Amino acid sequence: MNTQPFPYLTTLVLLPAGAAVVIAALPSNAKRLIQWLGVLASVAVLALAVTVAVEFRVGYAAYQMISNHSWISTYGISWDLGIDGISLFLVLLVAVVFPLALSGAQVKENSKSYVAWMLLLEAACLGSFLSLDLLLFFLFFELTLVPTYFIIGRWGHERRSYAAVKFFIYTFAGSAFLLVGIVTLVFIHQHQTGVLTFNLTQLISTRLDLGTQILLFLAFTSAFAVKAPVFPLHTWSPDAYREAPAGGSVVLAAIMAKLGTYGIIRFDLNLFPRASVDLAPLLLTLAVIGIIYGAIVAAAQSDLKRLVAYSSLASLGFIVLGTFAFSSEGLAGGVIQMVNHGLITAALFLLIGMIYERRGTWSIPKLGGLQKPAPVLAAVFTVVMLASIGLPGLAGFVGEFLILTGTFITHRWWAVVATSGVIFAALYLLWAYQRAFHGRPNAENSKVADLSWKEGLVMLPLVVLIVFIGIYPKPVLDRITPSVDRLIAQVDREAHTKPPQFAIPAKQLPKPTDPTISTSSIRSIPSSRQGAFNGGSR
Repeated sequence: MNTQPFPYLTTLVLLPAGAAVVIAALPSNAKRLIQWLGVLASVAVLALAVTVAVEFRVGYAAYQMISNHSWISTYGISWDLGIDGISLFLVLLVAVVFPLALSGAQVKENSKSYVAWMLLLEAACLGSFLSLDLLLFFLFFELTLVPTYFIIGRWGHERRSYAAVKFFIYTFAGSAFLLVGIVTLVFIHQHQTGVLTFNLTQLISTRLDLGTQILLFLAFTSAFAVKAPVFPLHTWSPDAYREAPAGGSVVLAAIMAKLGTYGIIRFDLNLFPRASVDLAPLLLTLAVIGIIYGAIVAAAQSDLKRLVAYSSLASLGFIVLGTFAFSSEGLAGGVIQMVNHGLITAALFLLIGMIYERRGTWSIPKLGGLQKPAPVLAAVFTVVMLASIGLPGLAGFVGEFLILTGTFITHRWWAVVATSGVIFAALYLLWAYQRAFHGRPNAENSKVADLSWKEGLVMLPLVVLIVFIGIYPKPVLDRITPSVDRLIAQVDREAHTKPPQFAIPAKQLPKPTDPTISTSSIRSIPSSRQGAFNGGSR
């Protein structure tokens, strides 16, 4: 492990949380000051995240910039934060999206509470992506529910109360299984080693029989699949995305959905490799169904927000597909697609929010001909839409290409079926764009104002990043790949080693492999071992 004299990661988490407390203490009538402080605090987080990226060692697979402090030592709980290539760009994604959401999708009523909740939500998301202690991760993971519930319920649209309650119940119920799974794993580890700890790098060495792995995998994944969401646990998301205010929709789709897919990669694959391999066909099937189902239902929508919500379901299906392909290309594609999807959906929801500000609706039949009065708005929407389709040269193509290539190596037929999702995406997105922007505008649509310079400044970073990653993804992949290769190597090694069917006394345990030591790159799990993916015995 590589430790830093300056606590970069701890500061990253505490900075927005501290700013939220300061803003909560300010008088409510200081609206302009509150809005500026919120944006400045989130920009400071962005500057610190960029510093972390600059200090990050390229080609190093281990966790870096470790912040480890004993918290509740009696129960083995610590403040343990770390970052690797898998979490680095998700942290940067959080740091980029929140200042844009705060500046580009402001609310008019009770802005003090809104900004404070948004900053607290940013701290919780950063903590979730950085935690190496399972209980600390759970606390941050659960903390995201509270600000999101109030953001939807207080500043949402006509059915906001229903959407907020539905979101909270779904995610809270899934998290209950996660907590049970964490506690069970910790007690098993203590029984085997005599050490009570919630530290991920130590819990990886816990020896579990296949049945226990499967049960714990399902407990963890129930929470992650709801949060993502993964089909069929997605039914809360169209309502929440639609009813949330523009900034809430941006954060829900661009950031919080990644907590689920990140949790699968960080915890399921590390802690339960054999179960992950054995249940891969199930997850791959759900991913493909989500891709096709999301695309078909999106095509039937007459509401731009719900269309993007179902489009996100299809995109998250691609991320799950790449994750359970168990190839370096597929998993690297899944990680970069999390970043790309975050940038693209953030841009889409911001643009839809701008349309709503002008027209008071996001219903496609009530729009039409917007390209004539607002050509710049239409042009930016076109670029983002083409990125979502996966046009070469834009960010969406890179992730989908790697995912499909990596999946084809190990699970050919799932990749073939999933490819149809790319075609469907082109159909429903182009059709929606045609109905909203082409044609002759009516009297109301002809008065729609074009993108202002302030709105252009908000959209500019997202468009630049979408184009940059699409043209030159190498800096991103150079930092992601070492951690991905190490994880694939670990899954390959652990999934094909028959574990004991009983607890081993601590003194007989083999010395745990140090998870921070980089292993040799493995491009995919060898074909000679593919029997594990087809339910073959080992």
